[in-house]
Amino acid sequence: MEKLFISRDSLKKLLDRLARNLNLVAPVKDPEGIIMFGPVADAGQVLLEYQNSTLPPKSFFFPQTERLFKFSYGQEGMALEDMCGSDKRVLFGVHPCDLKSILSLDPVFAGAYKDPYYINKRENSAIIGLACSNPSPGCFCATFGFGPDDGEGSDIMLTPSGKGFDADVLTDKGQEIVASYKDLFEKAGDSPRIAGETRLTVKKLDLTGIKELLDGNFELEYWNQVFEKCLGCGICTYVCPTCHCFDIYDSSKGGCDGERYRSWDSCMFTHFTMMAGGHNPRPSKKERVRNRFMHKLKYHIDRYGLAGCVGCGRCVKSCPVNIDIRRIISDLGEVSRNGQL
Repeated sequence: MEKLFISRDSLKKLLDRLARNLNLVAPVKDPEGIIMFGPVADAGQVLLEYQNSTLPPKSFFFPQTERLFKFSYGQEGMALEDMCGSDKRVLFGVHPCDLKSILSLDPVFAGAYKDPYYINKRENSAIIGLACSNPSPGCFCATFGFGPDDGEGSDIMLTPSGKGFDADVLTDKGQEIVASYKDLFEKAGDSPRIAGETRLTVKKLDLTGIKELLDGNFELEYWNQVFEKCLGCGICTYVCPTCHCFDIYDSSKGGCDGERYRSWDSCMFTHFTMMAGGHNPRPSKKERVRNRFMHKLKYHIDRYGLAGCVGCGRCVKSCPVNIDIRRIISDLGEVSRNGQL
């Protein structure tokens, strides 16, 4: 790992050059004041200090709606035109929780079963992370073993330091960026880092015993207390950086031509698990709410050795009825220790 420094003025120059030479994606504020990740044309659009974006940057690897291929049928039979392929780009300003969420998606789409669409986007993307200098009150990333200045998952990690940013170059992709714009970087100095001081301000919950509790208690009575408030709106899954449920459908305007699409879906919707014969293994909100939190705190760990939550707090902020995963973690911990709430 190479440690460098980049001043704020040099960082603006870097962003301008990246925007000219590649596809640059960064946190921006839309006309209504909503913070989103989107394509940028120059450094003036990029937010260097922000609390978490409304939607995570996962959509640049796992799009909300994605055309997979075109199909047509003629005299020579079925013909397919694969739409897999993406231009090189740089994602800038990704916070540690979103970095971790992409690592959480990797074994889903690039593990035992390879998804060429996801893999192509990952291979053609470099990520410049940005430490949180002002985590939001809903953040609880420390619960999962990292903090607001953790750079794992990035190619270059920027941490506020003095009049600029310390730049930890972590991968070959990061080295390529530095080599291409070496006039903008310098050796790291001894200025105190800002983000490291924020680690203590991020809420840390105790996960002790929760996984073991869920392992042995599928029909836990506690879920009867949680599900009654749920509206089944699915907003928690759409703002979540690790949720990856999707549906696949074909679209045709007539004739023998059409297109196949993949789009986000939600396990909180009534018909998500509806089968062709009419059977639904999750017929009520109780089963669906239980499944969501079991996935975050058990199933993802069972399958991939990684938590299905990164403590970004987006679901806490967005839920219209205040279902709070932090409260659920605390309650489950209480059940684990004492056998009841």
